Formats: sequence, C-alpha cells, structure tokens
Amino acid sequence: MARKPKTPRWLEAARRRQAPVPEGSRAEWLARALGRAGVLPRSEAERAIQDGRVEVDGRVERDPFAPVHAASAVRLDGRPCALESRVLAVMFHKPAGVVVHGSDPEGMGTVFERLRDVLSPELRGYEWYAVGRLDRDTTGLLLFTNEERLVAHATSPGTHLSKRYVAGVEGFPSEAALQRLREGLVLEDGPTRPAEARLRGPRCVELVLTEGRHHQVKRMLAAVGHPVHTLHREAVGAVSLDVPEGSWRRLTDAEVEQGLGFR
Repeated sequence: MARKPKTPRWLEAARRRQAPVPEGSRAEWLARALGRAGVLPRSEAERAIQDGRVEVDGRVERDPFAPVHAASAVRLDGRPCALESRVLAVMFHKPAGVVVHGSDPEGMGTVFERLRDVLSPELRGYEWYAVGRLDRDTTGLLLFTNEERLVAHATSPGTHLSKRYVAGVEGFPSEAALQRLREGLVLEDGPTRPAEARLRGPRCVELVLTEGRHHQVKRMLAAVGHPVHTLHREAVGAVSLDVPEGSWRRLTDAEVEQGLGFR
C-alpha cells in the first residue's frame, strides 16, 4: 500500500493560521515572526524554540511553525518580545564573487554573510530576504528587506519595476543594435519587453529593464552580438546605489514607498 505523502510543515502551519486573529493583526508562524520583528534571525529563532527558550501565551512552545499574531504574548528567555514589525529595507553594494544563496559550495561566501558582517547591531536580529538576485560575477545594488510582501512586489512581472544596469561588452555596439534592444527581442523563453538602451562608452552599454528574467541582460546583449564581460546594477526603481562596495545603508520610508512603489 502506497504511503500517503507527508504534509509539509509550512503547509500545516498555514492551515493552523486560519484560526481567527484580532482585527488588524497578521497571522504568522513563530520563527518567522521573530525574524521579521528583529528578535532573532529565523535559523537562530528555530534553535531557540526547539531548545525550549520561547514561551507563547504562558507556555513553552517548541514548534517553530506554531501560529502567532501581533497580540500573542511571546517571551524569549523570560523577556517579553514584541511581534509588531515595520517594513525595513537596506541597500547593499554587492561585490563580485559572492552568491545570493544561503550557502556557497565554492567557499567564496554569500551576500547574507557579507551583509551581516557589516550591519549595525540593532539590525542583526532581523531575517533579511534578498529582493531578487544578482549573478556571482555581477556587482552593484542588491536590496534586502524583512518583509516578504516587498520581495513579491518588487520581483513580480506585473509590477514592471525598472532596473538599471551598466554592461561592459565585447565589440562596439552600433545604433542598430541598441535599437533592437529598445524594441524588444525574442529570446528562447519568449519576447522581451522594450528596454531603454544607450552607450556609456565605446564598449559600455546602459540598459534599463522592466522585467527580471534569468540572465536577461547577458542574453539580450549576446543576442545583438555583444557578449557581456562585466555587469553592474546601478538602480532599482528610483533607488540608486550610493554606497561603496561591500557597504550598506537603510532605505528611508520615502524610498520604499515612492522609489519602489510599495505601500
């Protein structure tokens, strides 16, 4: 007799969160709520919960997926923890070599490790989600947030949030090649949206996209005969990179709301 597939724990948690919650509150699971509120990053929160260090509404809770909401009375090591959280976002100037993944089998490090190394102490307790990805060899603006809804907004194909790149390319792009980029190309995964394209130097192309497919900049420039040697992202929406490589700063509320269009 075939065994019934086990329900994933995140799905079990989602079903448990269907219970009524106070008006204006937000249902969440415990470990993620602690990460969003800046109490502990999620992996540390999971260990603390499993070790019996966390109480919810007066009882020890050992399930990281236990449902909670902002009004839940949560304590860590006996100290009260507020679960209310605000949307935070930071920009980070990604160097070449590191990956936008949880681990790096090649040992060069991840952007999450680099960011945590330089964050101020009051922000290290948050769980930070990368807003999109950059390839290992791509440098420039990478945004992070504690709010997954902002990730979904900024990366959704329907948002059409612009991203500005500068690419060092092979050869000398002609006006005809730039015009093909502006009109949109047909790649193996379908037609692209029209892009803004201009020269920034003899072998340097500025490209502004309003979509974010895998390796899109590299594939578009290769399609017009100019493979990419170097790639740097300068801006996302109206937020432009303005910190040195390896550095970060927090975005203002206006940058999040107006620059990224997230409210």
